[in-house]
Amino acid sequence: MTEPTIYELSSAGRTGVRFPEPDVPLTHLPQSLMREVLPLPELSEVDVIRHFTHLSSLNYCIDSGLYPLGSCTMKYNPKINEEIARLEGFAYTHPLQPESTIQGNLALMYDLQETLKEIAGFAAVTLQPAAGAQGEFTGVMIIRDYHRSRGDAKRTKILIPDSAHGTNPATSAMSGFEVVPLPSDARGNVDLAKLREVCDDTVAGLMLTNPNTLGLFDENVIEVINIVHQAGGLVYGDGANLNALLGIVRPGDLGIDIMHFNLHKTFSTPHGGGGPGSGPVGVSAHLADFLPTPLVGIVEKATADLPPLYGFIKPPKTIGRVKSFFGQFGMFVRAYTYIRMHGPEGLRKVSEYAVLNANYLLAKMGDVYHLPYKRTCMHEFVVEGCWPDIPEIHALDIAKRLMDYKFHPPTNYFPLIVHEALMIEPTETESKQSLDAFAEAMLAIAKEARETPELLKEAPHDTPIGRLDEVKAAKELVLCCWLPDDK
Repeated sequence: MTEPTIYELSSAGRTGVRFPEPDVPLTHLPQSLMREVLPLPELSEVDVIRHFTHLSSLNYCIDSGLYPLGSCTMKYNPKINEEIARLEGFAYTHPLQPESTIQGNLALMYDLQETLKEIAGFAAVTLQPAAGAQGEFTGVMIIRDYHRSRGDAKRTKILIPDSAHGTNPATSAMSGFEVVPLPSDARGNVDLAKLREVCDDTVAGLMLTNPNTLGLFDENVIEVINIVHQAGGLVYGDGANLNALLGIVRPGDLGIDIMHFNLHKTFSTPHGGGGPGSGPVGVSAHLADFLPTPLVGIVEKATADLPPLYGFIKPPKTIGRVKSFFGQFGMFVRAYTYIRMHGPEGLRKVSEYAVLNANYLLAKMGDVYHLPYKRTCMHEFVVEGCWPDIPEIHALDIAKRLMDYKFHPPTNYFPLIVHEALMIEPTETESKQSLDAFAEAMLAIAKEARETPELLKEAPHDTPIGRLDEVKAAKELVLCCWLPDDK
């Protein structure tokens, strides 16, 4: 049974809003802008409130349960972050205000830049990119301009391991580079022999996700970075999985030249719902001059009587602006609050518990679900959602059945190098009780796959909408829920 639409609840004569008398002169609109019929639903205020409150209760969210989306890192967003972001001095400022009136905002941005530098081991950080993908784009543009500034125009290739995030090749292609894929070895690391084979004076850089999308820390990461550097290339670190490394290893110390941060993945800003995202970028000292403009800096040092004066500075070789104004300020406040609440020891515990939780789940499930790379994982792991003796069952069937157990499914069919992949990331915020419940559900589904496979093939059974034809839905889009009767 489908939920009624707002139009189906409509009843003639009901009204839920009263418009005030206009306080501006009335004018006539051109007839070309007018509709003869505008059949809007007629409902009382309580009708509307109950309808949308009910619909919201049908949504699955991180506040209602475990959200084990591997790669996406759907971690709990502490409510203190929201309280601080809603302080009037932050929420009601405008980016066009004079700098003298937003010193508190600029001080927070400057401190966040400095803090991210320290956490990841970089010389400079920009907060401007609006999301991780735009952070990637910013990093690859810096790689391009760095080589051009040295008159090295023949570097036209970016190397992408097959265990990298899916946006990496798209970012490289959009920036005008040729994408060269790199295979993984038998242990899920970058294949060193293939890397040496393709590293020549045409390589601009390598985009390395570490830990990679298999949930594995590359055992040869130092050698991988050295090989690329010896060929004259730069190493871009996809920082999407930094939440496994906090306080344990700094990517900049490994030799990585550029890295983006996903504030939602690592520092608990909201994720999903169309944004806003935030993807700051850190760089080593030799690339600091290429960062987007503007950066927040101290334009007048503090004195005995006055605090420092903050303002905007322009890097001398900047790639330009990548985002309107100065980035997603509300996300900066949330991430800064999270970092300050935890402190250095707390941030290390975030990663330790993220890794512990993932390995605990893996230990509970590993004897029933096939693990393609039998290694200790980091913050996430990938298993195969299929069995050779049950060929009719696929990862999608397991994911759909999991919804009947009141859990959001894990990431399906990514990374592509694992057959029928199920990518699971519990994050550090889940308790042992919730991890046990999830593991028990996955083990029960594995048993059902053998005894009653039709339960999986027809799932979900206990949701507002049953299984959809996803191929048809993608090809035959329905972009509105209501049309007038004469259409």
